[in-house]
Amino acid sequence: MTTAKRDDVGQEAPVVDAIREAITSGDFAPNQRLVEAELSEQFNASRAAVRNALVQLTTEGLVERIQNRGARVRAVSLQEAIEITEVRMVVEGLCAARAAERATEQEHGELREIGESMQQAVAAGDVLGYSEINKRLHALILRISGQVTACAVLGRLRGQNVRHQFRLAMHPGRPSVSLPQHLAIIEAICAGDADAAESAMRAHLGSVIEALPEVDKTQSRFNAL
Repeated sequence: MTTAKRDDVGQEAPVVDAIREAITSGDFAPNQRLVEAELSEQFNASRAAVRNALVQLTTEGLVERIQNRGARVRAVSLQEAIEITEVRMVVEGLCAARAAERATEQEHGELREIGESMQQAVAAGDVLGYSEINKRLHALILRISGQVTACAVLGRLRGQNVRHQFRLAMHPGRPSVSLPQHLAIIEAICAGDADAAESAMRAHLGSVIEALPEVDKTQSRFNAL
């Protein structure tokens, strides 16, 4: 069970961060009811703090409030997941271009090291490991880009889309498809080619958009069994 985190001086972290983390990590499932009394106990927070947190998470698109039924984790449809990824394609394309312009030699080394780790994970059939390295790569590109506003926007979008992202990561054969795409992004950034980096990132996320309907269909068949 997820509990409220505490910082280095032992103070309780804002309950909104703890609930957000529970949603984006998959601890709370889509459409799961969020009962204030239960959350208050789970995260060691006051009912008022929990209520305010749910209001904030509603504005972020992670929670929805149903009249006379309280709050629940918002489920994202396939069409919305596609639209979110289309926005990511534009914003992350920009970030990849900026990263190509700004990356240092040390950061080139970090990117290439991640690329090698991705190749090793695919060779070993380590799907979960590959998924975690994938997250590291995208996070590093955003950090190198220096695009603070883009990072904030993408953080919210990824939170809303976490369930579809996890399904895609676990889809058979997906790592082998995305690996060369990620390596192309890395090489373009390391070459300092902003146009190629943006194009490679957009091509990668375009591939994600193409794959989402099949992943959704596969999951629907699985749920029907």
